[in-house]
Amino acid sequence: MSKGTLFDKVWDLHTVGTLPSGQTQLFIGLHLIHEVTSPQAFAMLQERGLKVMFPDRTIATVDHIVPTTNQARPFVDALAEEMMQALEKNCQDNHIRFFNIGSGNQGIVHVMAPEQGLTQPGMTIACGDSHTSTHGAFGAIAFGIGTSQVRDVLASQTLALSKLKVRKIEVNGTLPTGVYAKDVILHIIRQLGVTGGVGYAYEYAGTTFEQMSMEERMTICNMSIEGGARCGYVNPDLVTFDYLKGRPFAPQGSDWDEAVAWWTSLRSNTDAEYDDVVVFDATEIPPTVTWGITPGQGIAIDQTVPTPEELPEKERAIAAEAYQYMDLHPGQPIVGTKIDVCFIGSCTNGRLSDLQEAAKVAKGRHVAEGIKAFVVPGSEQVKQQAESEGLDRIFTAAGFEWREPGCSMCLAMNPDKLVGRQISASSSNRNFKGRQGSSSGRTLLMSPAMVAAAAVTGQVTDVRSLL
Repeated sequence: MSKGTLFDKVWDLHTVGTLPSGQTQLFIGLHLIHEVTSPQAFAMLQERGLKVMFPDRTIATVDHIVPTTNQARPFVDALAEEMMQALEKNCQDNHIRFFNIGSGNQGIVHVMAPEQGLTQPGMTIACGDSHTSTHGAFGAIAFGIGTSQVRDVLASQTLALSKLKVRKIEVNGTLPTGVYAKDVILHIIRQLGVTGGVGYAYEYAGTTFEQMSMEERMTICNMSIEGGARCGYVNPDLVTFDYLKGRPFAPQGSDWDEAVAWWTSLRSNTDAEYDDVVVFDATEIPPTVTWGITPGQGIAIDQTVPTPEELPEKERAIAAEAYQYMDLHPGQPIVGTKIDVCFIGSCTNGRLSDLQEAAKVAKGRHVAEGIKAFVVPGSEQVKQQAESEGLDRIFTAAGFEWREPGCSMCLAMNPDKLVGRQISASSSNRNFKGRQGSSSGRTLLMSPAMVAAAAVTGQVTDVRSLL
């Protein structure tokens, strides 16, 4: 087993005890909740006459079901309004801090918490959302959990978990022009597989990640779950500290210096032992786009859809399913694939830097005829920052719709949905069948800049030709 890694240190520091099952009872430092997975959990507590043990360690926002066009209450969708009211009441009854629409701080939970300084190195973080791994970018150990586990954290502030192995994923070098964090993680998942990380925590290391901004690191850690890993993290450094300093919930004054010293001590030791190590060369990573129905079915932008013979035998059955569902053929170039809808947003790529990169492509160009393209900021703060830079005007002048914050078409639990067999260029994290709201809709995952390129050309395009 691993030894001396940040994961081992944080795990040991938060271990309450060992359960009869052999699992660890792990203390959870920060619990994030939203409107989808929390109502049932609160109902379970009420049925048992239990209270929230540490209300100050739980933070709520609303993101999955909120409309991104008209956010007037009550919502047009009656079920969405019911879920919204349930969250409001549960937070009020249990004295839980709630960043509601219009507060100036509402947003996708994995965008909102970091920008508030709630996410900090050395924490254990849990949320009823699979992409909680995002918070590992700060050197936290963050888990997505199910509704019954949301109940457990509310009631006891602990989780029963089996300790993971640790795989070090090292990427070195400078990324080529037109290659972004999204391409890096899609490349890693393509190489290691969607189940390659099962039973592992991923530690991202190497000069490439050291050069990345916090927002880029969040994109990487966000999609760890798509590679089968339970969590992913980057060791905290000056980039981490500079991002956190001065944020509302970050330590202040003399507490700040003490916090930085402690956070630094949590970094993986230079002689840390890992269960596995994988190394990639950043200069060899291309702009990457998915062609199939899992995030692991990706190819370089200048490659063709793989033939069955090019794939390992164990991947051929899912490839055959993907060919049929996506209406793509083995040997077909991915460049030139016609697009219907272009979506820029999500907890993976809805932050300010994502919008800035997409705006560089959109500026001075216009969305192709017949294409629906829209931009959904990841939070109210991101929206405000983007508007202060004039990004909204760049997008609208180019024919994009500029929306209100929310999860939007990433999972389509709101009015933003594909229709019929529409095909989407999306900056989100999953291309599963039906993921974007239509049982027959199709999704191609790519970077925000690549989505913008697809929007202005009407087809999958190598963004490097537009930069």
